[in-house]
Amino acid sequence: MPVVPLSPQEIEERLAGLPGWSLDAGRLTRSYRLASHFAATAMVVHVAQVQEELDHHSDLTLGYNTVSLAVQTHSAGGAVTEKDVELARRVEDLAPGHGAH
Repeated sequence: MPVVPLSPQEIEERLAGLPGWSLDAGRLTRSYRLASHFAATAMVVHVAQVQEELDHHSDLTLGYNTVSLAVQTHSAGGAVTEKDVELARRVEDLAPGHGAH
């Protein structure tokens, strides 16, 4: 089944349920701050596991005590799709367990 890009209105509706996430340069983005580099690294590993489960991967950046994500669907021409929203939701669900805010 082809992946369908979301309309600007659909993206805004989805973002309303994803606090901290925004649309930047055509990608869903979010940065998290954590207590330490080790905590940030653990979160990156957990996010990578979710990405493998979904077979959908973001640009994932590890800083000293930060984790940043930027996601779009390459197979949909770089547009935002439900696949991106699902990944963002899954990351939002796991972030509190790492103490991320």
